[in-house]
Amino acid sequence: MPNDPKQSQIIQESNTINPVARHNARRYALQAMYQWQLAGTSINELEAEFLHYHIDKKLDLTYFKELIHGVPKHQHEIDHEMQPFLGRSLQEIDPVELAVLRLAIYELIKRPDVPYRVIINEALELTKKFGSIEGHKFVNGVLDRVAKKTRVTEIKMQKNKT
Repeated sequence: MPNDPKQSQIIQESNTINPVARHNARRYALQAMYQWQLAGTSINELEAEFLHYHIDKKLDLTYFKELIHGVPKHQHEIDHEMQPFLGRSLQEIDPVELAVLRLAIYELIKRPDVPYRVIINEALELTKKFGSIEGHKFVNGVLDRVAKKTRVTEIKMQKNKT
C-alpha cells in the first residue's frame, strides 16, 4: 500500500470482496462511462479525474479500473449482446441507462465469478439513483434477457436449487 493516508483507505483486490467498495467501483464507473459516452473524454483522463476526487472513498480500485477500461474495449460486443432486446436504437436510449446497461452486460459476459443476480440488482440500484423515473424497468427487462442468453448454466443451477 502507498504511504499516502488517503490511498490507504482504498480497498485493493483481496480474497474477500467488500460489497461497499465494489458498489462504489460500479457507481464511479457509471459516472465515468456517462462522461465518456457524452463528452468523449479519454478513459485515462477519466480514471485520473475520478481517482483524484474519490480517492478518500472506499473503492475496489482494481474493479473500477477493469470496468472503465473493459467497457470501451468490448463496446461492440456489449452493444451486440443487448441490441436484440432493446426495441429501439442505441441513440434513443437514455444515456444513464445506456451506461448502466453497458457496465452490467460487461460484467455478465466477462465476469462469470460475479453472480448474475448481484449484477442485475446493482444495475437496478444505480438506475433508480441516477436514471429516469421508470428507467429501471427497461434496464431490468434488457438485463434479464441478456442474462438468460449469457448465463444459461448459472440460471439453470439456480432453478434446480429452488
